[in-house]
Amino acid sequence: MRCSLNAQKETEFEYALRGKAWQVYWLLLKSGHPVSVREVQKALHFSSPSVAHHHLEQLRQLGLVQKHEAGGQYSLVSEVKIGVLRHFVKLGRLLFPRYFFYAVFSTVFYALYLLFLVQGVTRENLFIITFGAIVCVIFWYEAARVWSLRPF
Repeated sequence: MRCSLNAQKETEFEYALRGKAWQVYWLLLKSGHPVSVREVQKALHFSSPSVAHHHLEQLRQLGLVQKHEAGGQYSLVSEVKIGVLRHFVKLGRLLFPRYFFYAVFSTVFYALYLLFLVQGVTRENLFIITFGAIVCVIFWYEAARVWSLRPF
């Protein structure tokens, strides 16, 4: 479920989702299944289970996570698109930068143009080849830049 946020609530989430809480939220978002306190501790290399528990409870108080009574596992209740998450698209358990799709699309069509439509070196073809290369480089650069902003 995705939340639609007003400005005040968005600011509250952005303030709360920093540091280790951000890493815990990202882990829950990526995992797609309930996780235990120990799983969070091990996956994020926290010093103790109490650190993981603290951040999971912090997310629960924000209404982003629910705790299952049976087993004591936590699962994501809602997804919020704040901060760097605005630039990611979730497909199943995988998160991709939005620019990744633009980069793949532009690169595929650029390659198809080079393979099938370029007849010779004319001024028009040279312009399209240069423009296409620049577009592909920009999209791949932006995809890599956004990918580097993920918490881990």
